[in-house]
Amino acid sequence: MIYISFSMKKIKLIITFVIFGWAFICHFMYDFIPIEFFKVFFPVNESIWEHMKLLITPVLICSLFEYIYYIRKGIKVNNFILGYTISIIIGIILYLGIYLPIHMTIGHNAIIAIGLLLVVYFVMELISYYFITRNKVNCGNYIGIILIILIYGICYYLTNHPGDSMIFYDKNIK
Repeated sequence: MIYISFSMKKIKLIITFVIFGWAFICHFMYDFIPIEFFKVFFPVNESIWEHMKLLITPVLICSLFEYIYYIRKGIKVNNFILGYTISIIIGIILYLGIYLPIHMTIGHNAIIAIGLLLVVYFVMELISYYFITRNKVNCGNYIGIILIILIYGICYYLTNHPGDSMIFYDKNIK
């Protein structure tokens, strides 16, 4: 069997589009399988906040396969979990920071929302690339795991106890 060697930058570019594809699957996952446990991972309504889960779950799913690929190819990566966790946090802040002013000015626009999602995925992959190619951070992956648990804890809490902010408002409910 012939293996084609890709540079890590090319892998990151490919992963960006794979994550984007997974996001469409994850967007409808709770509709297909409405299990209480899935609420933490997948959007349960059309609010802006629930869509932030699309910056978490598809990224983590694809990162798992990416990590397996690196192991099988013998590619050394540092701070893998920490890098992805930091990229998720920055991705959420970046998306909300750009999308909310647009949303408040012109309202919801699916093309802008989806296009911005792809751009943010690209930025997130750049951030994770930066982390995995740098010197190892002591306890970095443990910190990343703790942050992932915290992020999903926040998702669970805000899904079950949404605030009064417009980012928690489901535009499909009248």
